[in-house]
Amino acid sequence: MANHKSAIKRARQNADQHDRNKAVKTGVKNVIKALRQAAAEKPKEEAVKELNAAKSLIDTASKKGVIHKKTASRKVSRLAKRINRITT
Repeated sequence: MANHKSAIKRARQNADQHDRNKAVKTGVKNVIKALRQAAAEKPKEEAVKELNAAKSLIDTASKKGVIHKKTASRKVSRLAKRINRITT
């Protein structure tokens, strides 16, 4: 455990940031899962709306530094590709 004031504060900040990052990552995973399900079951128009919401969430996670910029780009690209394959 940390012994001096700045180390104690840093440990507390790390714990808070860990919780925040975990929540954001879980949210990204959940929105990706929902979008994949929407791509399989819903019409293209609804899936596109969900894709836009997913893009927003993934980009926000990237800006906050929770996921890397290129990881975010790859995820969005793969999701868009999946949605564009829907014919109806």
